[in-house]
Amino acid sequence: MKPNTFRAHAHELVDWMADFLEQLEEHRVVPETKPGDIRAQLPSSAPQQGEPFSQIFADFQSTILPGMTLWNHPGWFAYFPANHSPPSILAEMLMATLGAQCMSWQTSPAATELEQVVMQWLRELLQLPETFVGTIQDTASSSTLVALLSARERVTSFQFGQKGPTGLDDKALCVYASKETHSSIDKAVKLAGIGLDHLRHVETDADFALCPEALEQAIREDLQRGHRPFCVVATVGTTSSSALDPLPAIGAICQKYDLWLHVDAAYAGTAAILPEKRALLDGIEYADSFVFNPHKWMFTNFDCSAYFVKDVDLLLRTFQTNPEYLKTEYDPQVVNFRDWGIPLGRRFRALKLWFVMRHYGVEGLQDLIRQHIRWAGELVTWIEADPDFECLAPAPLGLVCFRYHPAGCDDEVMLDRYNQTLLERINATGSCHLTHTRLGGKYTIRLCVGQLYTQREHVVKAWELCKQIVQEGLE
Repeated sequence: MKPNTFRAHAHELVDWMADFLEQLEEHRVVPETKPGDIRAQLPSSAPQQGEPFSQIFADFQSTILPGMTLWNHPGWFAYFPANHSPPSILAEMLMATLGAQCMSWQTSPAATELEQVVMQWLRELLQLPETFVGTIQDTASSSTLVALLSARERVTSFQFGQKGPTGLDDKALCVYASKETHSSIDKAVKLAGIGLDHLRHVETDADFALCPEALEQAIREDLQRGHRPFCVVATVGTTSSSALDPLPAIGAICQKYDLWLHVDAAYAGTAAILPEKRALLDGIEYADSFVFNPHKWMFTNFDCSAYFVKDVDLLLRTFQTNPEYLKTEYDPQVVNFRDWGIPLGRRFRALKLWFVMRHYGVEGLQDLIRQHIRWAGELVTWIEADPDFECLAPAPLGLVCFRYHPAGCDDEVMLDRYNQTLLERINATGSCHLTHTRLGGKYTIRLCVGQLYTQREHVVKAWELCKQIVQEGLE
Protein backbone atom coordinates (compact mmCIF):
# COMPACT_ATOMS: atom_id res chain seq x y z
CA MET A 1 0.00 0.00 0.00
CA LYS A 2 1.60 3.25 -1.15
CA PRO A 3 1.55 6.40 1.01
CA ASN A 4 -1.17 8.17 -0.97
CA THR A 5 -3.43 5.12 -0.86
CA PHE A 6 -2.71 4.72 2.84
CA ARG A 7 -3.62 8.38 3.39
CA ALA A 8 -6.98 7.99 1.68
CA HIS A 9 -7.90 4.84 3.62
CA ALA A 10 -6.68 6.37 6.89
CA HIS A 11 -8.95 9.39 6.41
CA GLU A 12 -11.83 7.03 5.67
CA LEU A 13 -11.15 5.09 8.88
CA VAL A 14 -10.88 8.21 11.04
CA ASP A 15 -14.21 9.46 9.71
CA TRP A 16 -15.74 6.08 10.49
CA MET A 17 -14.19 6.08 13.98
CA ALA A 18 -15.59 9.51 14.80
CA ASP A 19 -19.05 8.51 13.53
CA PHE A 20 -18.91 5.29 15.53
CA LEU A 21 -18.08 7.08 18.79
CA GLU A 22 -20.84 9.60 18.11
CA GLN A 23 -23.40 6.85 17.50
CA LEU A 24 -22.37 4.37 20.20
CA GLU A 25 -25.74 4.36 21.91
CA GLU A 26 -27.47 3.21 18.73
CA HIS A 27 -25.74 -0.17 19.03
CA ARG A 28 -26.42 -3.06 21.38
CA VAL A 29 -23.94 -3.30 24.22
CA VAL A 30 -23.54 -7.06 23.77
CA PRO A 31 -24.29 -8.71 20.42
CA GLU A 32 -26.85 -11.47 19.94
CA THR A 33 -24.14 -13.56 18.32
CA LYS A 34 -24.16 -17.30 19.04
CA PRO A 35 -20.99 -19.42 19.33
CA GLY A 36 -19.58 -20.16 15.90
CA ASP A 37 -21.55 -17.43 14.07
CA ILE A 38 -18.50 -15.35 13.20
CA ARG A 39 -16.29 -18.27 12.19
CA ALA A 40 -19.03 -19.53 9.87
CA GLN A 41 -18.84 -16.26 7.92
CA LEU A 42 -15.05 -16.37 7.46
CA PRO A 43 -13.04 -18.35 4.90
CA SER A 44 -11.38 -21.46 6.25
CA SER A 45 -7.99 -20.51 4.76
CA ALA A 46 -6.07 -17.35 3.94
CA PRO A 47 -6.48 -15.75 0.50
CA GLN A 48 -3.82 -16.65 -2.05
CA GLN A 49 -3.91 -13.19 -3.61
CA GLY A 50 -4.13 -9.82 -1.89
CA GLU A 51 -7.58 -8.25 -1.57
CA PRO A 52 -8.56 -4.58 -1.89
CA PHE A 53 -8.75 -2.63 1.34
CA SER A 54 -12.31 -1.55 0.55
CA GLN A 55 -13.42 -5.18 0.67
CA ILE A 56 -11.51 -5.88 3.88
CA PHE A 57 -13.10 -2.86 5.59
CA ALA A 58 -16.55 -3.79 4.29
CA ASP A 59 -16.15 -7.27 5.78
CA PHE A 60 -15.07 -5.72 9.07
CA GLN A 61 -18.29 -3.73 9.20
CA SER A 62 -20.58 -6.55 8.11
CA THR A 63 -18.97 -9.51 9.90
CA ILE A 64 -16.69 -8.40 12.74
CA LEU A 65 -18.40 -5.35 14.18
CA PRO A 66 -21.79 -7.08 14.72
CA GLY A 67 -20.01 -9.66 16.86
CA MET A 68 -18.23 -7.18 19.13
CA THR A 69 -19.10 -6.44 22.75
CA LEU A 70 -18.89 -2.67 23.18
CA TRP A 71 -17.04 -1.95 26.41
CA ASN A 72 -17.11 1.75 25.55
CA HIS A 73 -20.93 1.90 25.32
CA PRO A 74 -22.56 4.38 27.76
CA GLY A 75 -24.72 1.50 29.01
CA TRP A 76 -21.68 -0.57 29.98
CA PHE A 77 -21.99 -1.25 33.71
CA ALA A 78 -20.38 -4.70 33.73
CA TYR A 79 -17.23 -5.95 35.48
CA PHE A 80 -14.97 -2.91 35.85
CA PRO A 81 -14.53 -0.53 32.92
CA ALA A 82 -11.87 -1.13 30.28
CA ASN A 83 -11.82 2.47 29.21
CA HIS A 84 -10.53 4.50 26.33
CA SER A 85 -10.84 8.13 25.26
CA PRO A 86 -10.24 10.17 22.10
CA PRO A 87 -6.72 11.34 23.09
CA SER A 88 -5.77 7.78 23.98
CA ILE A 89 -7.09 6.47 20.65
CA LEU A 90 -5.06 9.09 18.79
CA ALA A 91 -1.95 8.09 20.73
CA GLU A 92 -2.57 4.45 19.83
CA MET A 93 -2.63 5.48 16.17
CA LEU A 94 0.74 7.16 16.55
CA MET A 95 2.13 4.16 18.43
CA ALA A 96 1.08 1.87 15.59
CA THR A 97 2.59 4.24 13.04
CA LEU A 98 5.93 4.41 14.84
CA GLY A 99 6.02 0.64 15.29
CA ALA A 100 8.49 1.02 18.13
CA GLN A 101 9.87 -1.85 20.20
CA CYS A 102 10.67 -0.18 23.51
CA MET A 103 12.66 -2.84 25.34
CA SER A 104 15.62 -0.62 26.14
CA TRP A 105 16.73 2.98 26.15
CA GLN A 106 18.66 2.65 22.92
CA THR A 107 15.79 0.97 21.04
CA SER A 108 13.52 3.91 21.93
CA PRO A 109 15.10 6.69 24.03
CA ALA A 110 11.98 8.89 24.06
CA ALA A 111 9.73 5.98 25.05
CA THR A 112 11.94 5.10 28.01
CA GLU A 113 12.28 8.64 29.32
CA LEU A 114 8.60 9.50 28.77
CA GLU A 115 7.65 6.43 30.79
CA GLN A 116 9.88 7.61 33.62
CA VAL A 117 8.21 11.02 33.54
CA VAL A 118 4.57 9.88 33.44
CA MET A 119 5.18 7.36 36.22
CA GLN A 120 6.61 10.17 38.30
CA TRP A 121 3.48 12.21 37.54
CA LEU A 122 1.31 9.34 38.72
CA ARG A 123 3.38 8.82 41.86
CA GLU A 124 2.94 12.47 42.81
CA LEU A 125 -0.75 12.49 41.88
CA LEU A 126 -1.44 9.52 44.16
CA GLN A 127 0.86 10.88 46.88
CA LEU A 128 2.84 7.64 46.98
CA PRO A 129 6.05 7.53 49.01
CA GLU A 130 9.06 9.01 47.26
CA THR A 131 10.77 5.64 47.60
CA PHE A 132 8.41 4.18 44.98
CA VAL A 133 9.63 3.94 41.38
CA GLY A 134 7.21 3.07 38.60
CA THR A 135 7.04 1.20 35.33
CA ILE A 136 4.20 0.29 32.99
CA GLN A 137 3.21 -3.38 32.73
CA ASP A 138 0.46 -4.75 30.51
CA THR A 139 -2.05 -5.81 33.19
CA ALA A 140 -2.42 -6.05 36.95
CA SER A 141 -2.13 -9.82 36.55
CA SER A 142 1.40 -9.40 35.22
CA SER A 143 2.19 -6.78 37.86
CA THR A 144 1.12 -9.16 40.62
CA LEU A 145 3.25 -11.94 39.18
CA VAL A 146 6.22 -9.55 39.06
CA ALA A 147 5.59 -8.69 42.72
CA LEU A 148 5.38 -12.34 43.79
CA LEU A 149 8.54 -13.28 41.92
CA SER A 150 10.38 -10.36 43.49
CA ALA A 151 9.12 -11.30 46.94
CA ARG A 152 10.19 -14.89 46.40
CA GLU A 153 13.63 -13.73 45.28
CA ARG A 154 13.99 -11.67 48.45
CA VAL A 155 13.38 -14.58 50.83
CA THR A 156 15.14 -17.36 48.96
CA SER A 157 17.69 -15.96 46.50
CA PHE A 158 17.66 -19.41 44.98
CA GLN A 159 17.82 -20.79 41.50
CA PHE A 160 14.63 -22.71 40.88
CA GLY A 161 14.56 -26.15 42.43
CA GLN A 162 17.35 -25.46 44.93
CA LYS A 163 17.06 -24.59 48.58
CA GLY A 164 17.61 -21.03 49.66
CA PRO A 165 19.29 -19.62 52.76
CA THR A 166 16.26 -20.49 54.90
CA GLY A 167 16.87 -24.18 54.28
CA LEU A 168 13.32 -24.45 52.92
CA ASP A 169 12.44 -25.21 49.33
CA ASP A 170 9.97 -23.01 47.43
CA LYS A 171 6.98 -25.20 48.29
CA ALA A 172 7.31 -24.14 51.93
CA LEU A 173 6.66 -20.50 51.07
CA CYS A 174 3.21 -19.11 51.90
CA VAL A 175 1.16 -16.26 50.40
CA TYR A 176 -1.84 -14.56 52.03
CA ALA A 177 -4.82 -12.74 50.50
CA SER A 178 -8.46 -12.29 51.38
CA LYS A 179 -11.22 -14.65 50.33
CA GLU A 180 -12.42 -11.84 48.06
CA THR A 181 -9.12 -11.40 46.23
CA HIS A 182 -8.97 -11.51 42.44
CA SER A 183 -8.36 -14.83 40.68
CA SER A 184 -5.16 -13.37 39.19
CA ILE A 185 -3.57 -13.83 42.61
CA ASP A 186 -4.25 -17.58 42.43
CA LYS A 187 -2.81 -17.69 38.92
CA ALA A 188 0.31 -15.75 39.96
CA VAL A 189 0.87 -18.11 42.88
CA LYS A 190 0.75 -21.04 40.47
CA LEU A 191 3.02 -19.40 37.90
CA ALA A 192 5.53 -18.40 40.57
CA GLY A 193 5.89 -22.04 41.57
CA ILE A 194 4.52 -21.49 45.06
CA GLY A 195 1.56 -23.82 44.61
CA LEU A 196 -2.06 -23.18 45.49
CA ASP A 197 -1.71 -25.36 48.59
CA HIS A 198 0.38 -22.52 50.01
CA LEU A 199 -2.03 -19.70 49.20
CA ARG A 200 -4.09 -18.78 52.26
CA HIS A 201 -7.46 -17.17 51.58
CA VAL A 202 -8.03 -15.17 54.75
CA GLU A 203 -11.47 -14.52 56.25
CA THR A 204 -13.19 -11.20 55.65
CA ASP A 205 -15.38 -8.95 57.78
CA ALA A 206 -19.01 -7.90 57.28
CA ASP A 207 -17.89 -5.45 54.58
CA PHE A 208 -15.92 -8.18 52.73
CA ALA A 209 -12.53 -6.69 53.66
CA LEU A 210 -9.66 -8.82 54.95
CA CYS A 211 -9.59 -9.33 58.73
CA PRO A 212 -6.15 -8.43 60.12
CA GLU A 213 -6.66 -10.70 63.14
CA ALA A 214 -7.37 -13.67 60.86
CA LEU A 215 -4.31 -12.80 58.78
CA GLU A 216 -2.00 -12.82 61.76
CA GLN A 217 -3.48 -16.08 63.02
CA ALA A 218 -2.87 -17.73 59.63
CA ILE A 219 0.73 -16.48 59.62
CA ARG A 220 1.37 -17.85 63.11
CA GLU A 221 -0.11 -21.22 62.21
CA ASP A 222 2.15 -21.52 59.18
CA LEU A 223 5.21 -20.60 61.24
CA GLN A 224 4.28 -23.34 63.71
CA ARG A 225 4.09 -25.82 60.80
CA GLY A 226 7.62 -24.87 59.74
CA HIS A 227 6.50 -22.96 56.66
CA ARG A 228 7.87 -19.60 55.54
CA PRO A 229 5.28 -16.82 55.23
CA PHE A 230 6.70 -14.33 52.74
CA CYS A 231 4.02 -12.26 50.98
CA VAL A 232 0.63 -10.66 51.62
CA VAL A 233 -1.55 -9.31 48.81
CA ALA A 234 -3.94 -6.63 50.05
CA THR A 235 -6.76 -5.47 47.79
CA VAL A 236 -8.02 -1.91 47.59
CA GLY A 237 -11.28 -2.34 45.70
CA THR A 238 -12.11 -6.05 45.38
CA THR A 239 -13.71 -7.24 42.16
CA SER A 240 -16.95 -8.50 43.66
CA SER A 241 -17.78 -5.55 45.91
CA SER A 242 -14.95 -2.93 45.82
CA ALA A 243 -14.13 -3.81 49.45
CA LEU A 244 -11.13 -2.02 50.93
CA ASP A 245 -8.62 -4.10 52.85
CA PRO A 246 -7.26 -2.14 55.86
CA LEU A 247 -3.73 -1.28 54.76
CA PRO A 248 -2.43 0.23 58.04
CA ALA A 249 -3.26 -2.88 60.08
CA ILE A 250 -2.09 -5.27 57.36
CA GLY A 251 1.09 -3.26 56.85
CA ALA A 252 1.93 -3.39 60.54
CA ILE A 253 1.58 -7.19 60.50
CA CYS A 254 3.81 -7.45 57.42
CA GLN A 255 6.42 -5.30 59.12
CA LYS A 256 6.23 -7.42 62.27
CA TYR A 257 6.80 -10.70 60.40
CA ASP A 258 9.04 -9.28 57.65
CA LEU A 259 6.62 -10.06 54.81
CA TRP A 260 6.43 -8.45 51.38
CA LEU A 261 3.23 -6.40 51.04
CA HIS A 262 1.80 -6.06 47.55
CA VAL A 263 -1.22 -3.77 47.16
CA ASP A 264 -3.61 -4.52 44.30
CA ALA A 265 -5.69 -1.41 43.56
CA ALA A 266 -6.27 -2.23 39.89
CA TYR A 267 -9.70 -0.58 39.78
CA ALA A 268 -9.91 1.63 42.84
CA GLY A 269 -6.44 3.17 42.70
CA THR A 270 -7.55 5.82 40.21
CA ALA A 271 -10.01 7.23 42.75
CA ALA A 272 -7.09 8.13 45.02
CA ILE A 273 -6.29 11.08 42.73
CA LEU A 274 -9.26 12.75 44.45
CA PRO A 275 -8.19 14.48 47.67
CA GLU A 276 -11.37 13.30 49.36
CA LYS A 277 -10.58 9.67 48.42
CA ARG A 278 -6.83 9.65 49.09
CA ALA A 279 -7.52 7.83 52.37
CA LEU A 280 -8.05 4.72 50.25
CA LEU A 281 -4.26 4.45 50.21
CA ASP A 282 -3.57 5.27 53.84
CA GLY A 283 -0.95 2.76 54.94
CA ILE A 284 0.62 2.50 51.46
CA GLU A 285 3.95 3.43 53.05
CA TYR A 286 4.10 -0.16 54.34
CA ALA A 287 3.85 -1.59 50.83
CA ASP A 288 6.76 -3.03 48.88
CA SER A 289 4.84 -2.89 45.61
CA PHE A 290 1.63 -1.34 44.33
CA VAL A 291 -0.42 -1.58 41.15
CA PHE A 292 -3.37 0.22 39.60
CA ASN A 293 -4.66 0.22 36.03
CA PRO A 294 -5.09 3.49 34.13
CA HIS A 295 -6.83 1.35 31.50
CA LYS A 296 -9.69 0.78 33.93
CA TRP A 297 -10.76 4.18 35.25
CA MET A 298 -8.24 6.68 33.88
CA PHE A 299 -9.56 6.60 30.30
CA THR A 300 -6.45 5.06 28.77
CA ASN A 301 -6.78 2.31 26.19
CA PHE A 302 -6.08 -1.24 27.29
CA ASP A 303 -3.37 -2.22 28.10
CA CYS A 304 -1.71 0.05 30.67
CA SER A 305 -0.94 -1.10 34.21
CA ALA A 306 1.03 1.19 36.53
CA TYR A 307 3.34 -0.83 38.78
CA PHE A 308 5.39 0.75 41.55
CA VAL A 309 8.12 -0.88 43.60
CA LYS A 310 10.43 0.27 46.38
CA ASP A 311 13.44 -1.99 45.87
CA VAL A 312 14.54 -1.54 42.25
CA ASP A 313 17.78 -3.44 42.87
CA LEU A 314 15.77 -6.49 43.93
CA LEU A 315 13.50 -6.10 40.91
CA LEU A 316 16.54 -6.12 38.63
CA ARG A 317 18.07 -9.07 40.44
CA THR A 318 14.84 -10.96 39.78
CA PHE A 319 14.39 -10.12 36.10
CA GLN A 320 17.59 -8.76 34.61
CA THR A 321 19.46 -10.61 31.88
CA ASN A 322 22.26 -9.10 29.87
CA PRO A 323 23.22 -11.12 26.79
CA GLU A 324 25.94 -9.71 24.59
CA TYR A 325 23.59 -8.83 21.75
CA LEU A 326 21.57 -6.49 24.01
CA LYS A 327 24.50 -4.63 25.58
CA THR A 328 25.00 -0.96 24.68
CA GLU A 329 27.43 1.74 25.68
CA TYR A 330 24.62 3.63 27.44
CA ASP A 331 23.60 0.83 29.84
CA PRO A 332 25.42 2.24 32.90
CA GLN A 333 23.63 5.60 32.49
CA VAL A 334 20.06 4.62 31.60
CA VAL A 335 17.06 2.53 32.52
CA ASN A 336 16.30 -0.50 30.35
CA PHE A 337 12.68 -1.39 31.12
CA ARG A 338 13.11 -4.84 29.57
CA ASP A 339 14.61 -5.76 32.96
CA TRP A 340 11.61 -4.54 34.96
CA GLY A 341 9.14 -7.28 34.08
CA ILE A 342 8.54 -10.56 32.32
CA PRO A 343 8.60 -9.87 28.54
CA LEU A 344 11.61 -8.64 26.63
CA GLY A 345 9.60 -6.67 24.07
CA ARG A 346 7.59 -3.67 25.20
CA ARG A 347 4.98 -1.41 23.62
CA PHE A 348 5.11 2.39 23.84
CA ARG A 349 2.30 2.50 26.44
CA ALA A 350 3.54 5.71 28.05
CA LEU A 351 2.51 7.74 25.02
CA LYS A 352 -1.24 7.19 25.43
CA LEU A 353 -1.06 7.83 29.18
CA TRP A 354 0.81 11.07 28.48
CA PHE A 355 -1.81 12.14 25.94
CA VAL A 356 -4.65 11.42 28.38
CA MET A 357 -3.08 13.23 31.34
CA ARG A 358 -2.22 16.28 29.24
CA HIS A 359 -5.59 16.41 27.46
CA TYR A 360 -7.79 16.20 30.56
CA GLY A 361 -5.40 17.58 33.13
CA VAL A 362 -5.62 16.59 36.77
CA GLU A 363 -8.80 18.60 37.32
CA GLY A 364 -10.52 17.13 34.27
CA LEU A 365 -9.75 13.58 35.38
CA GLN A 366 -10.94 14.35 38.89
CA ASP A 367 -14.21 15.81 37.59
CA LEU A 368 -14.98 12.67 35.58
CA ILE A 369 -14.25 10.31 38.47
CA ARG A 370 -16.26 12.43 40.91
CA GLN A 371 -19.25 12.27 38.58
CA HIS A 372 -19.12 8.49 38.43
CA ILE A 373 -18.89 8.19 42.22
CA ARG A 374 -21.72 10.69 42.68
CA TRP A 375 -24.04 8.87 40.26
CA ALA A 376 -23.29 5.53 41.94
CA GLY A 377 -24.12 7.17 45.27
CA GLU A 378 -27.45 8.36 43.87
CA LEU A 379 -28.24 4.83 42.76
CA VAL A 380 -27.60 3.61 46.29
CA THR A 381 -30.14 6.10 47.65
CA TRP A 382 -32.75 4.95 45.10
CA ILE A 383 -32.18 1.30 46.02
CA GLU A 384 -32.36 1.99 49.75
CA ALA A 385 -35.60 3.94 49.28
CA ASP A 386 -37.28 1.06 47.44
CA PRO A 387 -38.73 -1.60 49.80
CA ASP A 388 -38.28 -4.32 47.17
CA PHE A 389 -34.54 -3.83 46.65
CA GLU A 390 -31.51 -3.90 48.92
CA CYS A 391 -27.81 -3.09 48.75
CA LEU A 392 -25.57 -6.00 49.68
CA ALA A 393 -22.27 -4.18 50.22
CA PRO A 394 -20.94 -0.69 50.90
CA ALA A 395 -20.45 1.41 47.75
CA PRO A 396 -17.48 3.71 48.41
CA LEU A 397 -16.70 4.19 44.70
CA GLY A 398 -18.51 3.50 41.44
CA LEU A 399 -19.64 -0.08 42.06
CA VAL A 400 -23.10 -0.79 43.49
CA CYS A 401 -24.01 -4.33 44.59
CA PHE A 402 -27.72 -4.99 45.06
CA ARG A 403 -30.55 -7.42 44.59
CA TYR A 404 -34.30 -7.61 44.27
CA HIS A 405 -35.74 -8.70 47.62
CA PRO A 406 -39.52 -8.34 47.77
CA ALA A 407 -41.08 -7.94 51.17
CA GLY A 408 -42.02 -11.22 52.78
CA CYS A 409 -39.74 -13.40 50.63
CA ASP A 410 -36.92 -14.99 52.64
CA ASP A 411 -36.38 -18.05 50.46
CA GLU A 412 -32.75 -17.62 49.31
CA VAL A 413 -33.14 -20.12 46.48
CA MET A 414 -36.13 -18.19 45.18
CA LEU A 415 -34.32 -14.85 45.59
CA ASP A 416 -31.36 -16.17 43.64
CA ARG A 417 -33.68 -17.26 40.83
CA TYR A 418 -35.50 -13.92 40.81
CA ASN A 419 -32.26 -11.97 40.53
CA GLN A 420 -30.73 -14.21 37.92
CA THR A 421 -33.88 -13.77 35.81
CA LEU A 422 -33.82 -10.02 36.41
CA LEU A 423 -30.21 -9.75 35.26
CA GLU A 424 -30.84 -11.87 32.17
CA ARG A 425 -33.80 -9.71 31.14
CA ILE A 426 -31.90 -6.46 31.72
CA ASN A 427 -29.05 -7.62 29.52
CA ALA A 428 -31.37 -9.04 26.87
CA THR A 429 -32.58 -5.51 26.08
CA GLY A 430 -29.15 -4.65 24.69
CA SER A 431 -29.37 -1.11 26.07
CA CYS A 432 -27.14 -1.78 29.07
CA HIS A 433 -25.11 -4.62 30.49
CA LEU A 434 -24.59 -5.64 34.12
CA THR A 435 -22.88 -8.63 35.72
CA HIS A 436 -23.28 -10.65 38.90
CA THR A 437 -21.31 -12.12 41.76
CA ARG A 438 -22.05 -13.83 45.07
CA LEU A 439 -21.63 -12.01 48.35
CA GLY A 440 -22.21 -13.95 51.54
CA GLY A 441 -23.61 -16.72 49.37
CA LYS A 442 -26.28 -14.42 47.87
CA TYR A 443 -26.70 -13.90 44.14
CA THR A 444 -25.74 -10.25 43.70
CA ILE A 445 -26.22 -7.88 40.75
CA ARG A 446 -23.27 -5.55 40.11
CA LEU A 447 -23.64 -2.16 38.44
CA CYS A 448 -20.35 -0.30 37.96
CA VAL A 449 -20.41 3.34 36.87
CA GLY A 450 -17.10 4.22 35.23
CA GLN A 451 -17.34 4.36 31.45
CA LEU A 452 -16.20 7.63 29.85
CA TYR A 453 -19.40 8.10 27.82
CA THR A 454 -21.81 7.19 30.63
CA GLN A 455 -23.98 10.05 31.87
CA ARG A 456 -26.41 10.28 34.77
CA GLU A 457 -29.28 9.61 32.38
CA HIS A 458 -27.85 6.18 31.60
CA VAL A 459 -27.70 5.26 35.29
CA VAL A 460 -31.30 6.45 35.68
CA LYS A 461 -32.32 4.40 32.65
CA ALA A 462 -30.70 1.24 34.02
CA TRP A 463 -32.44 1.65 37.39
CA GLU A 464 -35.82 2.32 35.78
CA LEU A 465 -35.33 -0.75 33.62
CA CYS A 466 -34.73 -2.85 36.75
CA LYS A 467 -37.98 -1.63 38.29
CA GLN A 468 -39.93 -2.05 35.06
CA ILE A 469 -38.86 -5.67 34.65
CA VAL A 470 -39.77 -6.42 38.26
CA GLN A 471 -43.21 -4.87 37.77
CA GLU A 472 -43.76 -7.04 34.69
CA GLY A 473 -43.07 -10.13 36.82
CA LEU A 474 -40.12 -12.49 37.17
CA GLU A 475 -41.99 -15.80 37.27
